[in-house]
Amino acid sequence: MKLGYIGIGIMGKSMAGNLLKAGHDLFIFNRTASKCDSLAAQGAVVCNNSAEVAGRVEVVFINVTDTPDVEEVIFGAAGIIESARSGLIVIDNSTISPRATVDFAQKLKEKKVAYLDAPVSGGDVGAQQGTLAIMVGGDKEVFNKCLPLLEVLGSNIVHVGDVGMGQTCKACNQLFCALHMLACCEGIALAKTAGLDPGIMVKVVSSGAGGSWALANLGPKIIKGDFPPGFMIDLLSKDLNFTMELAQKGRLPLLGTALARELLHGAQAADQGRQGTQALYHVIEKLAGGK
Repeated sequence: MKLGYIGIGIMGKSMAGNLLKAGHDLFIFNRTASKCDSLAAQGAVVCNNSAEVAGRVEVVFINVTDTPDVEEVIFGAAGIIESARSGLIVIDNSTISPRATVDFAQKLKEKKVAYLDAPVSGGDVGAQQGTLAIMVGGDKEVFNKCLPLLEVLGSNIVHVGDVGMGQTCKACNQLFCALHMLACCEGIALAKTAGLDPGIMVKVVSSGAGGSWALANLGPKIIKGDFPPGFMIDLLSKDLNFTMELAQKGRLPLLGTALARELLHGAQAADQGRQGTQALYHVIEKLAGGK
């Protein structure tokens, strides 16, 4: 198929690369054009804007930072809407507001353009290996048509309901990511303070009921002092805004999530926002007096 990918960041670069390796013709765009260079060397066609991408493809993927960025890609100057033909499918892999997602889908539907919200989970490793979890909201028929493409990107693809439910499911996912990351940081700090080798603790606990993806994959990075991002603190902090937006709408107190968000804000205030989520450990370490 002729496919487009807009947003060639940490995740988008690998995901677009997997679509290219699967044999599809790929047309790409990124605001920082140099990020497209490695994919161009593999055969991708670099376009000048989102409208050019949309005008040349059957399906266009989006993977950008936040709700306003998705809105700009679709509806802004030189956006997808300018060249979108009837029957085009837009698949949004970004993590954005569920409420805005429903609005975007309705506006595209008026132009006879289908929209799937399909945020992903699994980090940069999952993106590279094509093993992402992908939670998809939207029309089931459109989902079924796009499933072979999504299977290139992930190993656990689930249609979770109507448009907007993909983002709702991702908001729940980010709640777990934040709380598991906090537990991972506190557990390592406790092991160190108590004189237990944190590496041994991570190995043992990861195989039991207290285990988590964060502990198994990011715990060893904390111990090694490895904090560059697979997924940034800035992005998790942003995503929790959508989680809390849903909670407030349902008048649901999420006390643990609220605490985790405040601690992430503390990491951002300490200039750790561009680091991986495991850098939350610095905040916990500071609270423990640097132990």
